Amino acid sequence: MKFSDDKLKQVDELVAHYPEGKQKSALIPLLHFVQKENGGWLSTEAMDYAAELLAITPIEVYEVATFYSMFNLQPVGKTIFEVCQTGPCMLNGSDGIVAYIYEKLGIRPGETTADGLFTLKTAECLGACGYAPMMQIGPSYREKLTKEKVDALIEEGRKKLN
Repeated sequence: MKFSDDKLKQVDELVAHYPEGKQKSALIPLLHFVQKENGGWLSTEAMDYAAELLAITPIEVYEVATFYSMFNLQPVGKTIFEVCQTGPCMLNGSDGIVAYIYEKLGIRPGETTADGLFTLKTAECLGACGYAPMMQIGPSYREKLTKEKVDALIEEGRKKLN
């Protein structure tokens, strides 16, 4: 992986938001940037490149990338369903939502459909317990999920292809 001069300028601007000598503080925003530029996921090569850009060790990048569910360590679909799996969501049926997505799309958590449209992930608390069960799709929350709402989300994801 190697960024163009234009992309490197964007990296420099991102790192410039942090104090001199504290470039590691830019790691999370940089990982978002690298993930976007790498087709939505962080390969080992991409993480190593992020380490090189910040002059830190690769293990420092791996520690962060593997901790946060917002980073994808394998290729993902165009639509990522991240279903909350903590207590309130589970008590309100999130396991049933995961099972229904499997029934409809044939994927389990961590898998992507053969057509590359959908990936299913489970997430720890997404902070919307009063609206359980819920999931995150990109930056938006989908709350009080039902089978009918999941069907609509699948259709919405399919329309993105067109």
